[in-house]
Amino acid sequence: MNWLTNFIRPKIRSIVGAKDVPENLWQKCPSCEGMLFHRDLNENLNVCSHCGYHMKMGVMERLRHLFDNGEFTRHKVPDVPVDPLRFKDKKKYTDRLKDAQHKTAEKDAIIVAEGKIGGNPVVIAAFNFEFMGGSMGAAVGEGIVRGAEIAVQHHAAFLAIPASGGARMQEGMISLIQLPRSIIAVQMVKDAGLPYFVLLTDPTTGGVSASFAMLGDVHLAEPGCMIGFAGKRVIEETIREQLPEGFQTAEYCRDHGVVDIVCPRKDLPQTLGNLLSLLMQRSLATGGDRDAGRRQNNLESSNSLKHLKNNVTALPTAGKRAAKSLKNLVPANGDLDGDHRTARVVKMVSLMEQDPEWKTVRNIETDTGRDTKKSKSLQISNSPTALPAVLPKPSPKKRYAAKG
Repeated sequence: MNWLTNFIRPKIRSIVGAKDVPENLWQKCPSCEGMLFHRDLNENLNVCSHCGYHMKMGVMERLRHLFDNGEFTRHKVPDVPVDPLRFKDKKKYTDRLKDAQHKTAEKDAIIVAEGKIGGNPVVIAAFNFEFMGGSMGAAVGEGIVRGAEIAVQHHAAFLAIPASGGARMQEGMISLIQLPRSIIAVQMVKDAGLPYFVLLTDPTTGGVSASFAMLGDVHLAEPGCMIGFAGKRVIEETIREQLPEGFQTAEYCRDHGVVDIVCPRKDLPQTLGNLLSLLMQRSLATGGDRDAGRRQNNLESSNSLKHLKNNVTALPTAGKRAAKSLKNLVPANGDLDGDHRTARVVKMVSLMEQDPEWKTVRNIETDTGRDTKKSKSLQISNSPTALPAVLPKPSPKKRYAAKG
């Protein structure tokens, strides 16, 4: 048989020639280990057709999937100093940057794009996990700030799509500074009365999850994505306990109040479009300031609290104790939301009513802080949340007793 293998087979191969078979025609699902043909996988948005596992998706493919008709405009991220610390481990940081830039054809790990989702103007700051694990350095921080500025200038919603392992260690303290900078950028959008959404993808960990990624008006997440700060193994070794099954997954975070919606990838454009349509209409109806009415109502309602806070000496003993705690409860600007304001007033009045002297105050009418034409007079003896508009002045004897 040697003449078949040593002579005939080489002759046949030389005549026919070896065919070049493309690589990556098939891909194995990390969850169910099913084999997936590459065309079917691409058509299904990198989602396993057998078990529904969501694999990582390229940042450009994600943007084309989210924006209407796949149309968007990219914005340049401001330049930042390269390797300011001259960091070197097994490899120079500059060399790592060059390799990542050559691999991804991107300058850094973030892309800022503007377009429409469901007909609503949106600015997206999307992380590129293929670029050094989507780590957040100075350039990424600049990208988030730039995206927020564009959203405010164009009166558009701001959507952050993190896919990151956290801060970039090669930039040291400079990377950590990006945490508060990103929070300030988010606050710019909220102060303008514009919606800020976060779409959590796999993975969202480290300094990214400890900053802007947890400050959204609405948190969406893809099924099964990892969301957390430290890794599961590190936590188990630290607390020396076994963590529950499914810990740090999107579903676990949803059940514990961290995530609002766990949405399949194919439904994301429709879900985001519906949410944006609701919030952007409300934003436009209020002239770009969604919280203007709330702040006005809170300011009017807080006047009674400020009046009580400034007249501590006119209160009986229990009233003084309550007013001392009130100093820490009422902020300087008097801006309290309705639920917190009511809870704090009830707590304060309950302390006052513990003193017999306070119970002698009867039939004191007060305004509820609303329009005088619509307001009703309430008595403090009948309503635990009503506050006197004019505080009673105790006799000098009672004041002396209270000081003693």
